[in-house]
Amino acid sequence: MPILYEKQLRQMGIALLCAAGVSEAEAHQTIALLIESNLVGHDSHGVIRIPTYIRQILSGKTQLGSTIEVVKDSPTTALVDGGWGLGQVVATKTMELAIQKAETHNLGVVSTYNCQHIGRMADYVAMATAHDMIGYCCVNSTPGVAPFGGIQRMFNQSPLGWGIPAGEEPPIILDISTSVCAGGKIAVARARGEPLPPGCIIDKEGYPSVDPEDYYRGGAGLPLGGRVGYKGFGLALIVDILGGLLSGRGAAHLGGDRGQGLFQLALNIDAYRPIDDFKHEMDALIRAVKTSPRAPGVTEILIPGDPERRMKAERQRNGIPISTQTWNALLEIGRQVQVDVASYQ
Repeated sequence: MPILYEKQLRQMGIALLCAAGVSEAEAHQTIALLIESNLVGHDSHGVIRIPTYIRQILSGKTQLGSTIEVVKDSPTTALVDGGWGLGQVVATKTMELAIQKAETHNLGVVSTYNCQHIGRMADYVAMATAHDMIGYCCVNSTPGVAPFGGIQRMFNQSPLGWGIPAGEEPPIILDISTSVCAGGKIAVARARGEPLPPGCIIDKEGYPSVDPEDYYRGGAGLPLGGRVGYKGFGLALIVDILGGLLSGRGAAHLGGDRGQGLFQLALNIDAYRPIDDFKHEMDALIRAVKTSPRAPGVTEILIPGDPERRMKAERQRNGIPISTQTWNALLEIGRQVQVDVASYQ
C-alpha cells in the first residue's frame, strides 16, 4: 500500500485533471477538497474519486469551465443550474451564494441541480462557520440504500452536514450519511479487499452481508439505526426531498444520469444574538460535554469534528496511505491522459 504526502498527492492530482482538460484554477480547487478528505481520514471521498471524475470529463458528462446559472432568485433563496460542472467547483460557488445572501438578509438557502459529485458536506458547512454562520448541506443522487424493511434501492446514502462556529474551541462539524455506511466507504473496503462491519448492507435477496461485492451485485445499503433504522430512513427521505424534489433533480430512485441535487443553507447567528455571546456559550457547551461523566472503559468524549482534526495532524506528519487498488486505478487513468503517476511516489 503506497504512502504519499499531501504535496505529492496534490501535484499528482492537479497534473491528472489538467491533462484531462481542467483549468489550473478548477483543478486546484477540486484536488484541494479531495486531499482534505484523505487527510481527515475519509478516503472514500479522496483521490479514489479522481479516475471517475476524469472518465466523466472524457465522456463529456462533466462540462469544464461551466458557469452556474441562477434560474430563480429572491433576497434569501436561489435555484441554480450547476451546468454539469465539477461538483466541488459548483458547490463552492453555490455555498458562497448562500453566504452572500445571509450576510445581507441573515438567511441564504440555495438549491442546485445538474451537478456532479461534490464530495463531503463538511467542506461546505465549514465555509459558513468561517463567516460566523451556521451552515447546512445535503445531497441526493443515485439510489444505493433500501428503506427500513425493504430490499430495493430507493435512496442514496443521503449525507447531511451541519457546521456551527465556536470561540476558543474548534467549530462543530457534523458530516454523516443517513445510511449505516457511506457508499464511498463500501468502495474503500472493496478496494482494500476487506469485509464490512455487520449491519451495513444486504445482498440482492435481502439477507445481511459483510462482503462489499454483494452491494455491487445488486444488494443495498441499510438506513442508519439498526433495529430503529426507521430513524435513518426518515432522515434519508427528508434529504431526498430537500436535495432532489425541491431542486427539480428528482428523487433518487428515479435513476438515470441526474447527478446530485443540492440543498445548502447559511444562517447569520448575529440576527438572533451577538456572535461573541453565542460563541462563549458554544465553548461552555463543548467543554461541558467533553468533561461530562464517562461510561466504564471510555477514556474520552469527542465532539463532531475532533476525529478528523486529529487524523489530519497524524497524516500530515506520516503521510496518506493509498490502497493498492486505488493506486493501480490512478496509474491506469494516468496512462490514458499521459501522466506518469508513478513519478509522484
